[in-house]
Amino acid sequence: MGEFNNNYYDNNNSYSYQGYSSNDHQNTSSYYSYYGSYNSYSQNQSQNYDDLKTSSFYSESYEKPRKGKIREMLVPMIIVALISSVIGGAVVGAWFQFGAPAVVQNNQSSGNSQTGVQQIKQVEIVGSYESPATAIAEKVSPSIVGIKVTYWVSNYWFGAQQNSGSGSGIIIRSDGYILTNNHVIEDAISSGNEIAKGASIEVILPNQPDESYEAKVVGRDEKTDIAVLKIELSELPAAEIGNSDELKVGELAIAIGNPAGLEFMGSVTQGIISGLNREIQVGNGKTLKVIQTDAAINPGNSGGALVNSKGQVIGVNTVKISGSEYEGLGFAIPINTAMEIANSLISDGYVKGRPQLGVSIDTRFTEELAKSYNVPVGLLVADVSPLSAAYNAGIKAGDIIVEFNGVPVKTFSELENEKNKYKAGDTVTLRIYRIKNTNARGQYDGEYLDIQVTLGEDKGN
Repeated sequence: MGEFNNNYYDNNNSYSYQGYSSNDHQNTSSYYSYYGSYNSYSQNQSQNYDDLKTSSFYSESYEKPRKGKIREMLVPMIIVALISSVIGGAVVGAWFQFGAPAVVQNNQSSGNSQTGVQQIKQVEIVGSYESPATAIAEKVSPSIVGIKVTYWVSNYWFGAQQNSGSGSGIIIRSDGYILTNNHVIEDAISSGNEIAKGASIEVILPNQPDESYEAKVVGRDEKTDIAVLKIELSELPAAEIGNSDELKVGELAIAIGNPAGLEFMGSVTQGIISGLNREIQVGNGKTLKVIQTDAAINPGNSGGALVNSKGQVIGVNTVKISGSEYEGLGFAIPINTAMEIANSLISDGYVKGRPQLGVSIDTRFTEELAKSYNVPVGLLVADVSPLSAAYNAGIKAGDIIVEFNGVPVKTFSELENEKNKYKAGDTVTLRIYRIKNTNARGQYDGEYLDIQVTLGEDKGN
């Protein structure tokens, strides 16, 4: 039995709400009663029970619901359930579509702010996993070949001896055309593009180091130190050619070639572009305009490739300044110049349209000698080639060239620079000083002459 006592009022009346479960009677039905009690209450329980049954406020009735009312209750319940299902599904779907991603994003943002340093380290590791030189070498190295030259030399003491040398070359066309330096192969040349008797030029491919292929000379140019060879193979990996006119100082530069012989074939060195449009003197007083780099270039690298960060050939490695006082002074012929010469050699066998004067200059004639002999400073003609432009114009050995088409010239390089501003077939004016006789003091007397010369074509012979 449970009881709740309410003592809120100040009088002595107390009210209780009680539930009974009686087992005293055979009728096991439970009943509830609400009544007031007094302290002097002494009537017996049976009389109280009879009075309670006959009280006017007591009423108990039960009516079985009709089937129609069940249907009336069931239909609204089904409708409510359906509407609730639709609304609930929409709410859940909206949560997964909009709410959940926002929570995940917030969590990720929070996590990123706490682990930002770790992400930077990860990027650094990924970025330094492979250097640019590795990818460049993989791209370009298959296009860089070895060149072996065998030739004979005569010696007063030992007679004829066989010598050999080596260098590098660049595959510029898949049908077997190879670009290299003229000085790599010139010892095996008799004249023009002809290989000397008993001499040979062989090409070694990087993927076939134990096999060589005989090469012929397509053309060569001493002035630019460029030569083109041809081997009878097809489907070779030609190098990608870049644009040397777009180079900037400080760019990445990688040299690929065969330094110190074919034993070190395919060597890769890395540096930067140190300078542009450098002029250096090479054999026979010739001047080359070249690219300067600090990427290591050694004997055997000649004819190999100087490559940019895209794996494009931007120069032909040619020469270095060596010595105990020098470090990192390597030079390459710009690829734009090299390819212009190479294309002309392939199509014509020589550099077409190049002007030729047809004179040999005595470089021993200096400004001091000119003053001592009382003659003008200029270039002393030592010899004139038969049937050349100078020969046809009447220039003779002993003449002193002082101007080329109105421009004063004192050195061979100045004369070459002025001449190369024109093409074969152009007519120019040469001012010369021609010696007539020697006076009593041992000095020369002469006269100035202006001679019209139609420039010939230099075919490289």
